[in-house]
Amino acid sequence: MLAKNTLMKKVPLIFLISFYIIFNFNYISYAQSSGEVPGATSGLNSDADLWRYIRQGNKGNTQLGNELSAVMIQSEGDNWRSIRNGPLSRYGAYGIIGILILLAWYYSYKGRIKVSKGFSGKTITRFKAIERFSHWLMAGSFIVLAITGLNLLYGKYILLPILGPETFSIITTSGKYAHNFLSFAFMLGLGMSFVCWVSHNIPSKLDVEWLRQGGGLFNESHPPARKFNAGQKIIFWAVMLGGLSISLSGWALMFPFETNMMSKTFGILNMIGFNLSTDLTPLQEQQLQQIWHGIVGLVLIIMIIAHIYIGSLGMQGAFDAMNSGEVDRNWAKEHHGLWVEEEDQKAKNADKKGSVNQPAE
Repeated sequence: MLAKNTLMKKVPLIFLISFYIIFNFNYISYAQSSGEVPGATSGLNSDADLWRYIRQGNKGNTQLGNELSAVMIQSEGDNWRSIRNGPLSRYGAYGIIGILILLAWYYSYKGRIKVSKGFSGKTITRFKAIERFSHWLMAGSFIVLAITGLNLLYGKYILLPILGPETFSIITTSGKYAHNFLSFAFMLGLGMSFVCWVSHNIPSKLDVEWLRQGGGLFNESHPPARKFNAGQKIIFWAVMLGGLSISLSGWALMFPFETNMMSKTFGILNMIGFNLSTDLTPLQEQQLQQIWHGIVGLVLIIMIIAHIYIGSLGMQGAFDAMNSGEVDRNWAKEHHGLWVEEEDQKAKNADKKGSVNQPAE
């Protein structure tokens, strides 16, 4: 009760901080759309004829003019900047702040989901060592990737005024190297987790009933589930598919101008009814990869924030699954009852087999 009251006192503070951050992002978006550029120059408000000449070159004279115009001004670059610093940054901030506010409200409303029958004192093995290693390799690297990625997107507007240029430069440069190298650890953990759990995450009819009951998040029901319930399956496939996609786009950004995955993807989409241009320059490929990398990254961050909440503060006994690998049997029966029955049956079969094979004295 004390923790809940303390949180309720902090909720208005969360809203004030959220308003301040959202206001800053709205201003940034306005600055981009109104043509403001560094150095207090005229930017897009300059003479239209001059900008047209720089973009299009002197087409009537030499080929050199066209080549220089392509280097000096690339129109898609303005689009990339306005999307990155506009909708991508703004809606990404809305999503992150929104999920934090939603979780704070849910905790104030529901509190921590407890084991209704209390802890039994008896445990059952939920995750083996290799499963926990795969999870923490993927999760630990993802947290660093998320923090350093958010810094690249928002740090200039939030941290730079607070830390100053020198400190911010050191943090950002270090974060860039951490982002690049730990991406390989994330990909390894992603692959290992897929091998460990894909067989347990195939959708079934049980998932429909679990979703229909809201997973028991708003009442005292405990829908039947095997090793992974429908909510965990959604997280699994979102992380696997999103992780694969963000890994591919990250690879393209780490080794620029060596891939044409976006044009190939557009070609596949065109086969099912889309009408997207596949004639992309190497620079356009990089810009589209960067935007897609940011979109997928922000979506994953929002989902993982909710996942971290449920697996720690939100549910009593849940963290033990990835900490020691052993969970209380009452917790397991309430949230994964069918899985407990399967494990108990396996243990009985193993005992019977052992007693049959044991030679008589």
